Amino acid sequence: MAASSTLSRLNLVPRPSLTYALTTLRALKPRCRQQSRPQWAPLSSSSNSFSAHLSTPKNPNPSSPKPHPKIPGPDDDLLVLGIETSCDDTAAAVVRSSGEILSQVVSSQADLLARYGGVAPKMAEEAHLQVIDKVVQETLDKANVSETDLSAVAVTIGPGLSLCLRVGVRKARKTAGSFNLPIIGVHHMEAHALVARLIERNLQFPFMALLISGGHNLLILARDLGQYVQLGTTIDDAIGEAYDKTAKWLGLDMRRSGGPAIEELAHEGDAESIKFSIPMKQHKDCNFSYAGLKTQVRLAIESKHINAEIPISCASSHDRSSRADIAASFQRVAVLHLEERCERAIEWALNIEPSIKHLVVAGGVASNLYVRARLDQVVKKNNLQLVCPPPNLCTDNGVMVAWTGIEHLRMGRFDPPPPADEPEDLVYDLRPRWPLGEEYAEGRSEARSLRRARMHPSLTSIIQASLQQQR
Repeated sequence: MAASSTLSRLNLVPRPSLTYALTTLRALKPRCRQQSRPQWAPLSSSSNSFSAHLSTPKNPNPSSPKPHPKIPGPDDDLLVLGIETSCDDTAAAVVRSSGEILSQVVSSQADLLARYGGVAPKMAEEAHLQVIDKVVQETLDKANVSETDLSAVAVTIGPGLSLCLRVGVRKARKTAGSFNLPIIGVHHMEAHALVARLIERNLQFPFMALLISGGHNLLILARDLGQYVQLGTTIDDAIGEAYDKTAKWLGLDMRRSGGPAIEELAHEGDAESIKFSIPMKQHKDCNFSYAGLKTQVRLAIESKHINAEIPISCASSHDRSSRADIAASFQRVAVLHLEERCERAIEWALNIEPSIKHLVVAGGVASNLYVRARLDQVVKKNNLQLVCPPPNLCTDNGVMVAWTGIEHLRMGRFDPPPPADEPEDLVYDLRPRWPLGEEYAEGRSEARSLRRARMHPSLTSIIQASLQQQR
């Protein structure tokens, strides 16, 4: 696979068995810090592999070295702090490797969402900056632990909004550096999939996952930890974004985001009243598109002369009925698109891994009860079992990041502690566009191939490359 100049080097960590560390956050260390290698420092590797282009001070003044803790073992009792700031929620959690959630805190940006009708990246960054220290401290206090009790810090490094990701990464590195803790860079979508293994401890690889949120629709086959096949993805707009826009156009309360508002209003409407077309019926793949459905909804709203400036709470009974019909009709077709893609993806996945028994549905939209009920019917027809995390673990949260960190930490995939005196203006290796797995041949989309600028190699390909370096 071709190396990317924007990716950090793969750290190879010596362990009793064949393991490896995936460098995702490490800034280039000053040479004077590399004269003596700590026990878990990366083994030397070719500078032509995945070299970092991360800034570092020209005249570093490293503090005296701290003692280095031992490499965590797969059976050790681990305690990990997870930090998540990929989009519009500032979240943190402390989770034990036994699966015990000691604490979790989420600071919502619901008021900003309502004010701007969606996520405004610069405003979201400012909101993260205002609360990140408080959220992390409150998380530690609620867990009744201090930083010295932690085994590691895990943080989302992508995909997401760069401005927002940077806030969480800076806080994670500052915490890890100050307390000499290993740090694990987490893939946001992998975290959504793996949190199901915390809830359903019998969930073993391989399994399928449908990840549905405001920014992503993703169908994957999880063959093993860090080994994913992408069966389908979003070629334009994700279902969560379509829910949000529809809710905004219907004048609904956006403080809870569009999904819950649409689901509630849809109970009052006739889902067959408006004949929206199911997206991509002619495409026999597993990719998703909601841009066309959004256009259909907007035209239907205009034809019924619905004024979004008038909140639903102030609408006449006739106007409210019209809005409810649109909400119900939209939701029916939006979820039918999910059902069709899942049906085909299950067929593909069973051809690859006949032992699959579960479909995990996670991400913010997975908290929608209508979505769960419809997908439960799909999996039952295929003799599979549906696994959905509870609603508070479907939306973005620190628990999923901490748990994913634990899973990778057990495998020896982590970075050594950052320098305690790292400058505030350091440029981090963030991955706003970061695929989770390699595309399945039948799922490749020509339309999507035009949108790959500045995209990092997938998590799966990076881990496979590190395995090859071990050989």
